[in-house]
Amino acid sequence: MTAIMILHIRSKYTAVGRKEIVMFFWMYALIELLALFLDSGVIPTSNVVYPWFAAAYTGLVAATYCCLLVNGFVGFQFAEDGTPLSLWFLRISCLVIFGISFFISAATFKQFAGFKYDKPIGLWIVYILWPLICTVIYVVSQLVLVFRTLDDRWPIGDIVFGTAFFTIAQVLLFAFSVTICDAIKHYIDGLFFFTLCMLLSVMMVYKYWDSITREDLEFSVGSKAAVWEVKDPLLAGPGGPDYEEDTASNYHGGAPASLVGGLSGQQLYQKGGYPVRAYPPSAGGGY
Repeated sequence: MTAIMILHIRSKYTAVGRKEIVMFFWMYALIELLALFLDSGVIPTSNVVYPWFAAAYTGLVAATYCCLLVNGFVGFQFAEDGTPLSLWFLRISCLVIFGISFFISAATFKQFAGFKYDKPIGLWIVYILWPLICTVIYVVSQLVLVFRTLDDRWPIGDIVFGTAFFTIAQVLLFAFSVTICDAIKHYIDGLFFFTLCMLLSVMMVYKYWDSITREDLEFSVGSKAAVWEVKDPLLAGPGGPDYEEDTASNYHGGAPASLVGGLSGQQLYQKGGYPVRAYPPSAGGGY
C-alpha cells in the first residue's frame, strides 16, 4: 500500500510539496521494514545487536514525525517547495532528530552518558511526547491552511479520520494490548491493531495531501494519450459549426459557372454544341 501511494505521488509532477511528502512515505516504509525484524523475532531480544536496531528504529520514528511536521508548513510557502532550500532544510532537520533520538535510545539501553533504563525519561520524550507534539502541530497547521486558503472543506474529513486512527492506535497499544493478547490467547496483541491503525492514519495523510493539491495540466506528464480538439475551421470536417460549404457550385451539380463571354469552361473547350468556340478554333470563328 505504501508503494502504491509513493508511485501515485511521484506521478503528480507539478503538485505542491511532492518531493517533501514523498520523503515522509519513504521513511514510513523504512520504519515498517525495520519493525518486521524487531517485532517478529527475526532479531532476538537477547541478541547483542538488538539494542542498536531498536535505537535506530526509535530514531527513525522521531525523524519521520519531524518530516511530517515540516511538511505541515510546506503549504504556507515559507520556502518554495521543491527548491534546494526546502529539501535540504527537511533533510537536515530529520537527520538531526534521528541523531539525537538514536543517541538517547542507545545511551538508555546501554546505560552510559548518565542515562539509565530504569529511568527512561529521555526515551519517553523522544518516543512518546515528541510524536504527540508533532502530530498536534501538524493537525492544527493543516486546519488553519484549509480554513484560510481553500474553498473546499472536504479535506477536513481526511484530517479528522487520520487523527481518529492515530488516537485509536495509541490507545490500543498502550491501554489494551495485554487485554487483547490474553483474550485471543497470545496469537496477536495490540501491536497488530496498532500497526493497522497507523497504516490507516498514514493513508489519510496521503488522501489529505492528494485532495488539496492539483496538477498544472499544461506541464503534467501522464500515461494517457492527449485528446486534441480541432479549433481551426480549415481543419474542421464538413458540416462543422465554423465551416460552410458552397453547394451552389458546379461541383455539386449546380449551374455551370461563367468564365469567358458568358460561357463555361466546358462549353468553351468542347467541340460539340458551340463550334465557334471549339479548341483549336476554326479559321472563321470569332466574335
